[in-house]
Amino acid sequence: MSGSPVVMRLVASAYSVAEKAGAIVRKVLHSGDLGIVEKTGANDLQTLADRLAQQSICASLSRRFPKLTIIGEEELPAEETGEDLIENGQAEEILQKSCPAEYSGLKEEELVVWVDPLDGTKEYTEGLLDNVTVLIGIAYGGKAIAGVINQPFYNYQHGAGAVLGRTMWGMPGLGAFGFQLQEVPGDRRIVTTTRSHSNKLVTDCVDAMEPHEVTRVGGAGNKIIQLVEGRASAYVFASPGCKKWDTCAPEAILHAVGGKNCHFFKQTCTGTLAVYLTVRVYWSLIPFSKYLTISFFSCAGKLTDMHGNAYRYDANVKHMNSAGVLATLRNHEYYVSRVPPSVLQALKSD
Repeated sequence: MSGSPVVMRLVASAYSVAEKAGAIVRKVLHSGDLGIVEKTGANDLQTLADRLAQQSICASLSRRFPKLTIIGEEELPAEETGEDLIENGQAEEILQKSCPAEYSGLKEEELVVWVDPLDGTKEYTEGLLDNVTVLIGIAYGGKAIAGVINQPFYNYQHGAGAVLGRTMWGMPGLGAFGFQLQEVPGDRRIVTTTRSHSNKLVTDCVDAMEPHEVTRVGGAGNKIIQLVEGRASAYVFASPGCKKWDTCAPEAILHAVGGKNCHFFKQTCTGTLAVYLTVRVYWSLIPFSKYLTISFFSCAGKLTDMHGNAYRYDANVKHMNSAGVLATLRNHEYYVSRVPPSVLQALKSD
């Protein structure tokens, strides 16, 4: 809808563009020729899928929003992008959403888009396809205000007949969509961390969290998906390996998950009320009579450096997240308090 606020049109375009990029990532894999090159070493790879997906994302968004600042992971030579890589679609369901008031008047030139065309490239080359995501984050005033994550190979383990891929998105003040929000049961602490970029600092920091379980997987986007789907309590990465394009979209979705702090419901009838708690994800049958007031306190997802300080996503910031990444769905302060002094000393906040 041409009358929608710029940011809603941008998110709607980013959704369709991310799906196009996901299709490109699948097509390259199925071709059997990944076109792998090493950027800085064996753990820092680039494939044909990275290159084509970034061309598609940046060219498609630039064509529709020429005043945007777009920052992509891959350094690519300037060249004409083929029409087969251009995506002109927009997700209609996003255009029909009401834009949060604080974003409704934003101008195109005020927005910065951070793009990781293929997060989890190493895992992509090794066949760990559930680790792979496409990340498009949108920032305003240095803050992540919207994010789109596409999982190109979602469902790939379900066999040849499975429909592959899904796309999730979120905007603080509006909500997060495309997945079923869950939390780790009870008080279990499950930490997710890197599988390919570990070192003593990372290990010491993970151990300091006193986790009941540790999972080591690839991709920043994939780790955030683990948080919002109840497979991890915290994402702990005490190393300067992550970049802004790795965290902008995931951070926006984490913030969007928090939603409003409370919702009030009053009922004057008697009977049984079935209440669906969107954050804790369970049904409860509550007998009531006369007046009933219920407050639902949702969790507030958070992503910071290891000191608990927020990262900024302005166009001119350095790309490296120098002080590591700590992300949680709730209880963020606990995890910040457990970071060892040796880690804080080694990883200085920006």
